[in-house]
Amino acid sequence: MLEANIKSQLSAYLEKLQFPIELIASLDESSTAIEMSSLLQEITELSDKITLRFDDAALKPSFGIARLGEEARVRFAGIPMGHEFTSLVLALLQVGGHPPKIEAALIEQIKALPGELHFETFISLTCQNCPEVVQSLNLMAVLNPKISHVMIDGALFQDEVNARQIMAVPSVYLNGEAFGQGRMGIEEVVAKLDTGSVERQAEAISAKDPFDLLVIGGGPAGAAAAVYAARKGIRTGVVAERFGGQVLDTMSIENFISVQETEGPKLVMALEQHVKHYDVDIMNLQRAESLSLDENGISQIRLASGATLKSKSVIIATGARWREMNVPGEKEYRGRGVAYCPHCDGPLFKGKRVAVVGGGNSGVEAAIDLAGIVEHVTLLEYGSELRADAVLQKKLYSLPNVVVLKQAQTTAVLGDGQKVRGLQYTDRQSGESHQVDLAGIFVQIGLLPNTDWLKGTLELSKHGEIEVDNRGQTSLAGVFAAGDVTTVPFKQIVIAIGDGAKASLGAFDYLMRS
Repeated sequence: MLEANIKSQLSAYLEKLQFPIELIASLDESSTAIEMSSLLQEITELSDKITLRFDDAALKPSFGIARLGEEARVRFAGIPMGHEFTSLVLALLQVGGHPPKIEAALIEQIKALPGELHFETFISLTCQNCPEVVQSLNLMAVLNPKISHVMIDGALFQDEVNARQIMAVPSVYLNGEAFGQGRMGIEEVVAKLDTGSVERQAEAISAKDPFDLLVIGGGPAGAAAAVYAARKGIRTGVVAERFGGQVLDTMSIENFISVQETEGPKLVMALEQHVKHYDVDIMNLQRAESLSLDENGISQIRLASGATLKSKSVIIATGARWREMNVPGEKEYRGRGVAYCPHCDGPLFKGKRVAVVGGGNSGVEAAIDLAGIVEHVTLLEYGSELRADAVLQKKLYSLPNVVVLKQAQTTAVLGDGQKVRGLQYTDRQSGESHQVDLAGIFVQIGLLPNTDWLKGTLELSKHGEIEVDNRGQTSLAGVFAAGDVTTVPFKQIVIAIGDGAKASLGAFDYLMRS
């Protein structure tokens, strides 16, 4: 099942095991169980510290990983290949005693969490957001004997998915109750469990000395700005709601110069490692709520946690978010049929009818991807023509289970109170209203800049983007901006990185002159 080169790499990793571990399989007669058994036997053959045994757990097919003599607190219900293969490798190493790469204070915080905590994470193997959640909860289960976690492949356990009405991944349950949905890092999970940590962290942040440069946002622009500033030897901080920003949700990147192909999470990991190579104070899971200047021209940034930071200069790189349709039913059914990531949530709609709203590149790419999974795709485009590249349109029109509706204005999301049942749209030529029966709606209509918190503070364009000059300077002295949050055209990763570097150099020049 594993290719020779993968086996060779995995064998080298398994040399890092410090303790003997066992794989505990619970199998049925399915073809998936046969594949799982083959995978586990191959892994067992790669290290004399790994043994395989079988039990009769309720969830089949599945397997656990445990140290000898202990119960399995980490379990995989499904075959963790694709994006989840890294989750499997890390689980093997961490259960086997290989130290995790997280701060000692966070480890102690996890060990101190009270109560019995049993997590279940429903995933799809094509979801690039799921592995971080799986790896975070697996590690917590390794560190704390009162915590257990099972990854459940939603495509494999459809009965469970339908029973819980799961229509978006990752979906996390704690002790049988919904805990969270969407990408979550280990710090965010722990913060939700340890409610007092928010206040403690806010107090610690407020006590920090003023920065020379504070970057608000941890995407490509923010990362580049931080690296350039730190290399100048000035005191640099980064405030990020989630490091990586929109790139974390990007499946495939093929136009980042010098790298032929990569995935968003991999690029984010490289960006974060580069920033951490320098003396940069990264404050993650923090959202800026307001910005003001005091009488000495020092910027004061108030965070949602209640903390306040001061800095001699600021770079705003808060990026953008998915644009919503803003029609009745959208918010009500978000995560219950209304989705924004076809790669993540597409497998949950296998064999069903779905719609894609948006005829640009992202919309057409989504329709093409979904057509290989679902029964039928209806693509709705507001304009008279699709806006996607010609090569994508050619591929789209070649698919037999796709219908394209042009000049179609989506007016409502329809549901039964539990989940999406359809979509209503108006034909902009005839004015007639139509209804399409659907199980899912994937919204792909562009991005909105994250500037709501800045209205009335500095100059914004009519589209809500921050107005900047050729150095990234905003209308506020000492405050710069970079990336998708600004008026700079062509929202691309490579442009955002260059933009961040430019704004950082502009901020440094400002500091030297003032």
